[in-house]
Amino acid sequence: MSYSIDLSGRVALVTGASSGLGAQFARTLAGAGAAVVLASRRTERLKELRAQIEGEGGDAHVVQLDVTDVDSIKAAVAHAETEVGSIDILVNNSGVSTTQRLQDVQEEDFDFVFDTNVRGAFFVAQEVGKRMLARAKGAAPGTFTGGRIINIASMAGLRTLPQIGVYAMSKAAVIHMTRAMAQEWGRYEINVNAICPGYIDTEINHHHWQTEAGQKLVNMLPRKRVGKPQDLDALVVLLASSESHFVNGSVIAADDGFGI
Repeated sequence: MSYSIDLSGRVALVTGASSGLGAQFARTLAGAGAAVVLASRRTERLKELRAQIEGEGGDAHVVQLDVTDVDSIKAAVAHAETEVGSIDILVNNSGVSTTQRLQDVQEEDFDFVFDTNVRGAFFVAQEVGKRMLARAKGAAPGTFTGGRIINIASMAGLRTLPQIGVYAMSKAAVIHMTRAMAQEWGRYEINVNAICPGYIDTEINHHHWQTEAGQKLVNMLPRKRVGKPQDLDALVVLLASSESHFVNGSVIAADDGFGI
């Protein structure tokens, strides 16, 4: 017996799609049949990803988005819905970090992380969520009512780690934000869940795993390995689908057991 999830007819917005996990989420959702809107500040990278997705038979569109600018968020979401259609799925993925001890954190470091990871994530979800709510209440057109919002948090939001304390604090806020949105919006069939990835090998950190410090960290992990972006594919497709209708307000660790 086989089982498959088909996202045909759905529109998915993926923030931070120009690299790393965001790019992989976009490829995965497109492969499952969704029309994917790729969003980030780096539109040239997005155009390359769009070409890859279209070359594999998928449907992809590009929109410029700066999550630290509320006007940019509103414009990007409006543009996406005008060009592609009502957003059914949001993968709220944009994120940044710094590496420093807490006593060394400056005001600009704190704002850099929280402006993107918390403030940006909130206002992206809010803008998409308001449109989902309007459709659910019959105040806006759309063939699909309800929706799926997937906030990308981190296992650092569940377990503090040295030298990334501000990042951990920001992702803990995303986790609580997820639960608050799930509680308020769940009655309208808008399911809001969070994924908390563990250590994942991406183009941003790939070189680190080859260093002495990186190898030391790998050896501390339960199964002495880091994950691949593809390791989250099945989870993100499930949470984006109608089949996840009974999963709301969940905070799912995908960390290979590191948080146990």
